[in-house]
Amino acid sequence: MMSKRTDLAIEAKEIWQETVQDTTKLEGVEAEELTENGYIIETVKILNEKGEKALNKPVGTYITVNLESLLKKNEGAFEKGIEVLSKHLKMLLNIEEGESVMVVGLGNAAITPDNLGPKTIENTMATRHLVEKIPEYFGSFRKVSTMKTGVLGTTGIESAEMIKAVADEVKPDVIIAIDALASRKLSRVCRTVQITDTGIIPGSGVGNRRAELCKRTMGIPVIAVGVPTIVDAATLAADLMESAGMGEIDPEIFGKGGDMIVTPKEIDVYMDDISKFLGYGINMTLHEGLTENDITMFLS
Repeated sequence: MMSKRTDLAIEAKEIWQETVQDTTKLEGVEAEELTENGYIIETVKILNEKGEKALNKPVGTYITVNLESLLKKNEGAFEKGIEVLSKHLKMLLNIEEGESVMVVGLGNAAITPDNLGPKTIENTMATRHLVEKIPEYFGSFRKVSTMKTGVLGTTGIESAEMIKAVADEVKPDVIIAIDALASRKLSRVCRTVQITDTGIIPGSGVGNRRAELCKRTMGIPVIAVGVPTIVDAATLAADLMESAGMGEIDPEIFGKGGDMIVTPKEIDVYMDDISKFLGYGINMTLHEGLTENDITMFLS
């Protein structure tokens, strides 16, 4: 049963395992878990069509970083966390020195659970103009451009159309797209970051799927960075009932419950903390040798 709504590959794998016998092997998928700097990192690699069909996710690598340490504000958690995020983002980006990047914030800035992308852009260093106009001071930086797309309902333009038009003009070598996602469990909402080399479908976090952003549609690699900010009510109800020992529940029995979404009451605080975390992690990924203080000074 794959009707439980989730954008996380690690959860798609869990759902698959829950619906088959323990002896059934999940073919075409590799998974591993490790801990770095106090952060749990879970990697799911979908290798072929068998894995793609089983998890209903495109072939590629999905890395999930657990943010529990960050949200508990453990000592040094922010600094250690952005190092972890930067390390794994670098592996997926695989860009050379001198190659340029466009960072795109997807979502509706007026809806708190959907404003992760726009808020992250506010914490991301735009340097393309500085490198080109003042090379004597900024020549050592990578050319990075940023943009907020808004949403179709307010712009009348598909995010994918807008991004493709700008990318054709700016000509970045890779795109990093940030968006809100959906989880199957409240325990992962605002507590995990998923990065993947498969691209993203904007709006999936609030149930409004738009045109896909990926290498096929953009013509260049698209690395997606997402955080689950909501869980739909039907999926949550099914998960809570199963946790209470009531057996496997199909969320579809709740009818229009799936049209409602649930988000934490502290969502405003979470968005502030996580958008800064993502922005700083992206900055450290794209510009070698920067410290947290360097980034803060640049953005101030």
